[in-house]
Amino acid sequence: MNIKQAKEYIKDSVNLYLKKNEFGEYRVPVVRQRPIFLLGAPGIGKTAIMEQIAQELGIALVSYSMTHHTRQSALGLPYITEKVYGGKKYSVSEYTMSEIIAAVYDTMEESGIREGILFLDEINCVSETLAPSMLQFLQYKVFGRHQVPEGWVIVTAGNPPEYNKSVREFDVVTLDRLKILEVEPDLRIWREYAREREIHPAVLNFLELKKEYFYSVEMTARGRSYVTGRGWEDLSQMLFLYEEDGMGVEESLVGQYIRNERIVKEFTAYYDLFNKYKKDYHINEILEGRAPVQAIARAKEAAFDERLSLLGMLLDRVQADMRDVVEQGAYLADLRAPLKTLKEKAPGMQVEQTVALLDAFSEGRKKLLENLRTANSLSDTDRKRHQKVIRFLEECRKEIYTGDAASGEEAFARLKEKFDAAVAGMKQETARVQGELSALFAFAEEAFAQGNELLILVTELTVNTASAQFIASFGCPEYQRHNRELMLGERGDDIRAQIDLLGL
Repeated sequence: MNIKQAKEYIKDSVNLYLKKNEFGEYRVPVVRQRPIFLLGAPGIGKTAIMEQIAQELGIALVSYSMTHHTRQSALGLPYITEKVYGGKKYSVSEYTMSEIIAAVYDTMEESGIREGILFLDEINCVSETLAPSMLQFLQYKVFGRHQVPEGWVIVTAGNPPEYNKSVREFDVVTLDRLKILEVEPDLRIWREYAREREIHPAVLNFLELKKEYFYSVEMTARGRSYVTGRGWEDLSQMLFLYEEDGMGVEESLVGQYIRNERIVKEFTAYYDLFNKYKKDYHINEILEGRAPVQAIARAKEAAFDERLSLLGMLLDRVQADMRDVVEQGAYLADLRAPLKTLKEKAPGMQVEQTVALLDAFSEGRKKLLENLRTANSLSDTDRKRHQKVIRFLEECRKEIYTGDAASGEEAFARLKEKFDAAVAGMKQETARVQGELSALFAFAEEAFAQGNELLILVTELTVNTASAQFIASFGCPEYQRHNRELMLGERGDDIRAQIDLLGL
């Protein structure tokens, strides 16, 4: 299966394990909650999907790599205590709490979230001294004398032996206590993830042209060469930073993340070409509705890979702008509840009371943000939204505290004025981005006619979360028209295929 299918399976399993009966007891007892074992090549996103699952389910996540643990740190340190049996004292061994179990309790205490996932990576690479204890843990959720708290589901992961010399193959007794999911690299699924993570367009376009370069592990005369999804994502982040500082991207940089000489050379050459396209085609002018005649003429005659790169650059810019508008709308919608409370209380409040209420809202939001961060169940989108709300409240607090408002009503009027200005700014930005989107379709229609590029454009706008939300909220006549045309064409193809099958 691919990593997306694995994610949905794990998510469903966690939901089922956390189901309770009418008395609040978990319906699947601990001994029947088989831990999930995610088996797949390195760098395909095993850890990333665990973070996504925790965020989507609103539960906590504690992650550990088992290669870092000795028997003592995993089980707890042994110590001698005395017990009385039949009137006689005996010395017995007990254990302090496992570092791993303690981390689960710490997360619950600090975040206030009582249910979660304990994710143990590289579980098939445990040390020889720890290996015998893993069977007990996998069946009974116990390390030493301490059990994983109720409400915590065990998910494990590991690499197949061909990728890691430290792997210890599990015996049948151990395997029989696991739900095993074997995961394979899948570029199509990774691209969905990459869009949401805002991976550099040069990386996405290159892999669209060279799909076979997405994932590769092979032995060469100079040793093992490898390329993984993790490597492409890390390289993407570095490309953005290099561009911000005006630094040149050379093979030496790319080779730090992509460990394959042939792919390094080809990507570096493509990256230079990608940036040349960006200058030659005047991207800003195209999206302002002033596409140069030369750019249109060149796009008409260009090879498919050049046209695909151009479309990727245009889409990246427009989708980033749509994402900003969607995030701005979410943060402003989040402000409505505290502003409504302030409006209701304003007539009876003094300015100092308004300031105190703003402080309370701000501190409450900071506490929520910290709890989610501690529980590892905070997405990047939610983090930015909470931070924007906090910044708005703190800016309002400062303006009121240092301003000339004489009453709670006047103080609220200042807040409302600031909020209305933010809404007006968002509406203005929305109109600008709608113009960009229309200009993109106008250029694509003229430069690409009815080629595959328009199908790619509509598809990318549909599957990207931010652009889909933007179009659903604010509309785009050009998108709707082309989407209908493509749907009708597909339906016609289906009908013709059925007729052929019937021999009519």
